Amino acid sequence: MESEQTHPHIAAGNHEGYMEYALEQARHSPPAPTKFCVGAVLVDADKNKIISTGWSLELPDNNPADPGKTHAEQCCFIKVAQKFNLPEERLCEILPQNTILYTTMEPCNKRLSGNKPCVDRILGLKDCIKTVYIGIKEPEKFIDQSVLVIGRQRLEDAGVEIVFVHGMEDRIMKVSSAGH
Repeated sequence: MESEQTHPHIAAGNHEGYMEYALEQARHSPPAPTKFCVGAVLVDADKNKIISTGWSLELPDNNPADPGKTHAEQCCFIKVAQKFNLPEERLCEILPQNTILYTTMEPCNKRLSGNKPCVDRILGLKDCIKTVYIGIKEPEKFIDQSVLVIGRQRLEDAGVEIVFVHGMEDRIMKVSSAGH
């Protein structure tokens, strides 16, 4: 779906490889003391094909109906929606039924900007996004951990599997907190 961009070949089931690619995306995010640098990769698990990528602040925040800075997961969804001229809420019409999301930091459950939280975006696509692989939990710098735990629980309660990819935490935290 994101045919303009060339993606690396990553072996099926290589969750560390996909998380490494998400970390590569996060490195594109401009460092700032008021946000985390996060990367995300959307994958068709059945075809082992990368559908879309995104990073924090990759796309402009010029949508009056959805104010605030763009998050990595949101950018993945926006790019697919724009390509197919669909609203984000209808992405399951074209996304494969076994779509996986890899994100270097857990999806937000609350946005200080008033923007729609990434947990809500994923819940709206739960019929096609069945699993979310996460690199690290969000540190309590901006949002209380209890709010974040509720987000993970909301996803799991809706049938979205949450899987932490271990072994990259220090590198992800270094990239994520650039500018702090």
